[in-house]
Amino acid sequence: MSDAPIGVLVMAYGAPESLEEIPGYLADIRSGRTTPREVLEEITENYRAIGGRSPLLDVTRAQVDALGAELGEGFRCYLGMRHWAPWIEEVVGEMVDDGIERAVGLVLAPQFSALSIARYQQKVADGLELARGRMDVAHVGSYHDHPGVVAAFASRVEEGLARWPTPERGRVHVVFTAHSLPRRLLDSGDPYEAQCLETARLVAERAGVPEERWSWAYQSAGRTPEPWAGPDLSEHLGELATRGVRDVVVCPVGFVSDHVEILFDIDVQARATAEALGLRLERPPALNDHPGFVAALAELVRERAASLVPAVVR
Repeated sequence: MSDAPIGVLVMAYGAPESLEEIPGYLADIRSGRTTPREVLEEITENYRAIGGRSPLLDVTRAQVDALGAELGEGFRCYLGMRHWAPWIEEVVGEMVDDGIERAVGLVLAPQFSALSIARYQQKVADGLELARGRMDVAHVGSYHDHPGVVAAFASRVEEGLARWPTPERGRVHVVFTAHSLPRRLLDSGDPYEAQCLETARLVAERAGVPEERWSWAYQSAGRTPEPWAGPDLSEHLGELATRGVRDVVVCPVGFVSDHVEILFDIDVQARATAEALGLRLERPPALNDHPGFVAALAELVRERAASLVPAVVR
């Protein structure tokens, strides 16, 4: 058996590093189709509002470094992005060149969808084809209900609630969110919505938030004419306001890293909506390199690696 380490390909969506890179980034997302001027201008302004660049690459590198340290000897971690550098396909080629024969694929998104996780997995297959290489890859499909991930999210909820004095926390409402997807996909039996709601329920239970004090909303719907899953976060905040809610913690359990869809869509856009409604909205940090989250990822990687070479991870 080869002495080569087990490769761990950690994958994320990708993000532009500057305003100048946004047109190319959008072109990749849109498979080369022209981006309408108004969409380009809107997204550029969104990035400008959060400082001109996304921290996603920096955050993901920190997660990969922490995961590598947690896994220790016998594993070698790599970072690949779906829509920007370092590209997944190119990183797969690097892994082949490095002599990696067995690998675990891990997407930094807890819930499975054919529109998201499955496409990352296809990128890995495409990379192997381009490199004309062979590598046994065991993918982590979903970890929406992993106890360590749930506990890490729950700690973030508790961190958000702690921004109110103890006597006032009983009135704070928690809204869990994830990226919206086209309604037709979810109606076709895709597991994404059920897994998102299961994550929210488990996190609420772990954080001690009673059923009547939490709810669900989607965010960041795409710019297409077809219906996207709801309720939309901003609309949901309006509903909460009509019910007399005045204090809200938003915990995006569909994301594990601070990036534009949190820093703008929640911290800027949703917060502006909340202020207009007379609501106080707080958002604790994303999981990022939370030690409990990193430990959970390492456990998931070891479990999948065991199917490749059990002796390495015993």
